[in-house]
Amino acid sequence: MDILLDKPTTYHIRVNGHLDERWSKRLGGMTVTPIEISSQKIVTQLSGQVADQAALFGVLLALYDMRLPLLSVFCEDDLPSGYETLTRSH
Repeated sequence: MDILLDKPTTYHIRVNGHLDERWSKRLGGMTVTPIEISSQKIVTQLSGQVADQAALFGVLLALYDMRLPLLSVFCEDDLPSGYETLTRSH
């Protein structure tokens, strides 16, 4: 798939740390899913469609402002083999 700068695209973004679902609105309406990896590690996945690359940049900038380390950003149509989207907390 060709990713275009000015078209809506679905992304999966992972950050290190816990992010509450209440942040969804500030993050472009993306679904916020915290996942407990172990008793001492939590990863949060943001999933959803963004309007364009500028909107994606806005989400990434908001995460940066919240000091959440970015782990990965994938376009849904270009997910790597074996990539599992996170859907629930353990």
